[in-house]
Amino acid sequence: MTTVRELMSQHPECAQGQDTLVTVAAKMRDVGVGSVPICDEDQRAIGILTDRDIVVGCVADGGAPEQTRVQDVIHSEPVCVGASHPADEALTLMSRHRIRRIPVLDRDQRVIGVIAQADIAREQPETQTGSVVSDISR
Repeated sequence: MTTVRELMSQHPECAQGQDTLVTVAAKMRDVGVGSVPICDEDQRAIGILTDRDIVVGCVADGGAPEQTRVQDVIHSEPVCVGASHPADEALTLMSRHRIRRIPVLDRDQRVIGVIAQADIAREQPETQTGSVVSDISR
């Protein structure tokens, strides 16, 4: 049984709720990712921000990303998974919530990584991965 820890990207770039969208967008660009976990001072997940959230939650409405705070556009109560959980569980969560990336938590509920659909796809049978991609893309 493959665990989330074995497949996740470690040490993700995190942002905080009071950061501006333009600051976080630049961080996402520099690191080459499409989302970042949003954490409190103790590295506990309070949300996740995607490039789509920036566009739909601010830019498309004529908002100013340099003035809009992350906390104003993120969805609270992010879907997270424990590092020791089976990778299949992360895949099930992705399918159920129609998301492609999930923050990974340690035993103290701190963000220690991110697992993406692509991370799991490299390790799963093609038929299982195809089904999840179809579910997420609906």
